[in-house]
Amino acid sequence: MSILIKNGTIITENDSREILHANILVDGNKIVYIGKEEPEHDSEINADGKFIIPGFINTHAHIGMSGFRGLLDDIVLSEFLDKTSKLDADRTEEGIYNSSLLGIKEMLNSGITSLVDLYYSEDVIERAVEKTGIRGFLAWATLDQEYTTQKGDPVKNAENFIRKTHPDTVTPLAGIQGIYVSSDENYYRVRDLSEKYNVMVHTHLSETRKEVYDFVKSHNERPVEHLASIGFLSDKLLAAHCVWITLNEIKLLARSGTAVSWNAISNAKLASGGIAPIPELLSNNVNVSLGTDSSGSNNSLNMFEEMKYSAISINNDRWSADTVKSQQILDMATRNAGIALKAPIGVIKEGYLADLVIINPNKYSTIPSSEKNIVNNLVFSSSSENVEYVMVNGKIVLNKNNGTGDEMDYSQLNYL
Repeated sequence: MSILIKNGTIITENDSREILHANILVDGNKIVYIGKEEPEHDSEINADGKFIIPGFINTHAHIGMSGFRGLLDDIVLSEFLDKTSKLDADRTEEGIYNSSLLGIKEMLNSGITSLVDLYYSEDVIERAVEKTGIRGFLAWATLDQEYTTQKGDPVKNAENFIRKTHPDTVTPLAGIQGIYVSSDENYYRVRDLSEKYNVMVHTHLSETRKEVYDFVKSHNERPVEHLASIGFLSDKLLAAHCVWITLNEIKLLARSGTAVSWNAISNAKLASGGIAPIPELLSNNVNVSLGTDSSGSNNSLNMFEEMKYSAISINNDRWSADTVKSQQILDMATRNAGIALKAPIGVIKEGYLADLVIINPNKYSTIPSSEKNIVNNLVFSSSSENVEYVMVNGKIVLNKNNGTGDEMDYSQLNYL
């Protein structure tokens, strides 16, 4: 099945950041042609006056927690963590599945075509990923036995999930909850799992000051320093948060090739203090992407919100509106994430997977839009309202012109 997307303005996000007025031919699950010609095709979409962007990639989420929205607000961090743990311990498979469906639909609605998820029961979440058509990088969370609510050994659970046969839109990852509930033995076992099956690892790292200071008190070194000393940092590691890190730790991340997922809204909403040292990460060539975190600590799974707040928060923190520019933020939401995940996504390029979003700029908040200001408008002015089509793996999974993707009443489901 081939689809020709005609007459669009393409924000390629390629190495040159070209903006092209051209057609895109999608054949199967890949982009096979970009240019002025109209190759033979089975169907077409007229994108005249529209912008075509690579699908956003959310590099840190817990979609199984989408049913927690509004249940964890207005409380201090210690209470938030305790209440989250209690909610997690009482989850049902039905609640996790419905929460995942809900979270994915919200993501697709804002142009997110891929997500990195960290949770247990990723086998349940995978069913929701397959049903909705989103691309999922699913990391089964591991931690020490004494802290887990999982049945059985978390690392063996993760290995069993990795060894399964997965649909082509699912990539399994190994996960670690965090250094506060994982011994060195757990890190070694997950590292071995990553090497044995050639999968990436996703984890929380240096998210809060308490997490870091407690570890320093017990180990006399900082978390990133410790993970470097045990050989855990690598270019197969995607670390979420990295708020409380020093310049020395940034250099350790850079030398190892570890990528970072920046979760600005979640970090601010939890009020744990501090803003990730993004300028220093970038100047040391650490690959930074964007994540929403969960509906419990963000309440929204919206990449437009994440881009705008990320830019504003860091520029305000550094007293300069050009600290991180719009193009860098858009890169984080697209191409940087694809590079971090070692996947042919996040760029509109021949041979890459066809994960595309068609943006309608003819909305009050984004008029006027042209190639001169579209990147700025995507970061600072756009919303889910601008998303018209979402394509994942060559298939239209959301078409707001005919209602495709909105066939279920989500208000009546059990989410716990």
